Amino acid sequence: MGVAVVTGAGRGLGLGITQKLAKLGHTLVAVDIDEESALDAAASVGGRGFCCDIADRDAVRALAEQVGPVDLLVNNAGVWRFGPLLDLDREAIEDVVHVNLLGTLWCVQAFVPGMAASGSGGVVVNLSSGAARMHSPGTGIYPVTKNAIEALTIQLAVELGPLGVRVNAVAPGSIATEATARILTPADRAERERTIPAGRMGRPEDIADAVAYLASDAAQYVTGQVLYVDGGLTSGRVNRS
Repeated sequence: MGVAVVTGAGRGLGLGITQKLAKLGHTLVAVDIDEESALDAAASVGGRGFCCDIADRDAVRALAEQVGPVDLLVNNAGVWRFGPLLDLDREAIEDVVHVNLLGTLWCVQAFVPGMAASGSGGVVVNLSSGAARMHSPGTGIYPVTKNAIEALTIQLAVELGPLGVRVNAVAPGSIATEATARILTPADRAERERTIPAGRMGRPEDIADAVAYLASDAAQYVTGQVLYVDGGLTSGRVNRS
C-alpha cells in the first residue's frame, strides 16, 4: 500500500482516516500541530508521528525531507474562526487562509515531487466541506477557503495528471466529532439530524471510507473530483415531524 501522510491526524476526522488507512496496510505518517496528539495517533497505528504547523512553508519542506518519499497525501488539517465577515480581524482571517488553503498547497509542493520522481505516481486527497455549498451567516472565511480547496483540487489534477498523480477531494457534511460535540447540545444534534436526508450526522468512519476509496486502485480513473459525503444535506433538507 505504501506510505501515507495525514495532516491534522491527532483527533477527529484525521485520526479516523489514519486508523482506516493503517487497517488497509498503509504505513502511516501522522502529522499534527500538537506533538502529543501526533505521537499518540502514530503509536495507535504503528506509524511515525511529527509535529508541524502546515501554515509554515519552510517547516513543511523540512518535514517532507525528514519523512522521505510517500505514496499518499491526505490534506486534512484545517481550522475555523467563525464570525461576521465585517467583524473578523486580520489575524482570524489569515489563520484560516494560511492553514486551510496555503497549508494544503505547501504540503502538495513538498510531498508531490517525490511521488512524481518515484515513477509510480501517487495520490492526493484534500478535505473540503459541505460549507463550500451551504453558506450560513457567521461562518467567516471558512467556506471561502473550502471553495478554494475544490478549485485547487481540480487545478492540481490537471497539472499533476501527466506525472501520474491523482488529486481528489472529500467534502464532509455534519460529522459527529469531539469538536462538534463541544458546540452542539443533544437537542441541537437531534434538530440537525432531523433535517439530514440520511437521518443522522456522519461519523469519522464515513469520511475515512471515502478517503480510502479515492486512495485505492478502485479509483485509479478518478481525478479532479469532489466527493460529497454528507448524507444528502447539501442536496436539500428534509422536514421530519
